[in-house]
Amino acid sequence: MNILQDGYENLMLSQRPREECGIFAVHGHEEAAKLTYFGLYALQHRGQESAGIVTSDGKRVLEHKAMGLVPEIFDEQVLEKLKGHMALGHVRYSTTGSSLLVNAQPFRIQYSGRSLAIAHNGNLVNARQIRSELEENGSIFQTTMDTEVVLHLTAKFIKKGLEQAMIDTMALVKGAYSMVIMTEDTIIAAKDPNGFRPLCLGKMDSSYIVASESCALDLVGAEYIREMEPGEILIINNNGLQSIPSGVKGRKSQCVFELIYFARPDSNVFGQNVYLFRKNQGRLLADEFPLDVDFMMPFPDSGNYAAIGYSQASGIPLEIGMIRNHYVGRTFIQPSQSMRDFGVKVKLNPVRDLLKGKRVLIMEDSIIRGTTARSRIKTLREIGAREVHMLVSCPPHCFPCHYGIDFSTRGELIAARKSVEEIREFAGLDSLGYLNINNLVKATDIPRQDLCLACFDGKYPVPIDKEFSKYCLE
Repeated sequence: MNILQDGYENLMLSQRPREECGIFAVHGHEEAAKLTYFGLYALQHRGQESAGIVTSDGKRVLEHKAMGLVPEIFDEQVLEKLKGHMALGHVRYSTTGSSLLVNAQPFRIQYSGRSLAIAHNGNLVNARQIRSELEENGSIFQTTMDTEVVLHLTAKFIKKGLEQAMIDTMALVKGAYSMVIMTEDTIIAAKDPNGFRPLCLGKMDSSYIVASESCALDLVGAEYIREMEPGEILIINNNGLQSIPSGVKGRKSQCVFELIYFARPDSNVFGQNVYLFRKNQGRLLADEFPLDVDFMMPFPDSGNYAAIGYSQASGIPLEIGMIRNHYVGRTFIQPSQSMRDFGVKVKLNPVRDLLKGKRVLIMEDSIIRGTTARSRIKTLREIGAREVHMLVSCPPHCFPCHYGIDFSTRGELIAARKSVEEIREFAGLDSLGYLNINNLVKATDIPRQDLCLACFDGKYPVPIDKEFSKYCLE
């Protein structure tokens, strides 16, 4: 990665799992654009590359989108221009399609005198095949996103009516998708038949809201109604709310990594409170790995809530041994090559007097590539920590994700190449332990058969095309 181009913050984030996307839509509110702005603000953790809002007053559709963070893209002036009682918003981290403005969402087209806008979270595993077939039949694509495939299919079937067009589209696309399509007068929300990604329904007086996480509903003062069901289609217009099944069958496969890592701790996802789930992870780790240390600590902000659970269950004191600078933006003046170590401290800096000579236990939520953990352990050793132990609140990531998380090749995953003992040695730890998969499931209230655990056990609920599969196994 060229850090002069992408910024030190992106360098730091590149070693962590990257968020996917966040969706927020509202129907029936006179300040729909402003509500959507705040909803996207709450969902900013799900994507920091670009953001956009499309609005409609029933006849005229307006839009504004750009690269960057929500408060950088929207201000009072911009929001005042986005008139209408309907709005659809999106924050993006690219899982397919380059990080370019042309790929920012919501993505909108005009077809047969109608406007269609879409916001999507997930990854379609047969998008390449469908795109190729559509192009052979004359379709012209404007972006490199798999999301655009959905709009082309919807437009192809639109003569049957919007409801049937969505049903026919869902019968063809495969993979993970929680998405919302907006026309001049209607919002349609849909979730794939496996229910990989979250999408919930809320209500604010007479207005309906759809959001990726319930924390967005909390911010705007909306009532949480429920999580959408796998394979469900919601149609929201001036006639109210209608729920219909897509007719496509699939095994419920809710992504457990949403609970482990992606979702905000104040959200309810798949009917689970994320904060309490993560505390349960820590409590179960305390049963698996009782350790004799002076204190434990997370690296902000990964592992915070599992650390609380472990501390409360074990009685081991919880300390904050690394202090995070919350004012580091997406980019800043880059350190020169000779000052690179200085740059590391801009975001996190250790409390030296607390750590020196101590036996320290670190709680992490995941180890993906291993380089970040190794760098952090080296820092603790250099300032004099006597022992450094680490627990991870999930099993080892041994398999790539095909459904919208950016560890898409097996070669990226350290646990696919090294044993736990080899990872411990690579990171420079005195001991290393992972939560076992049975206890991970136990930390939820969800039956094991309703979870996608493919990144841990390699059992993929939806098969992918051969070309994509070959790439992912490299």
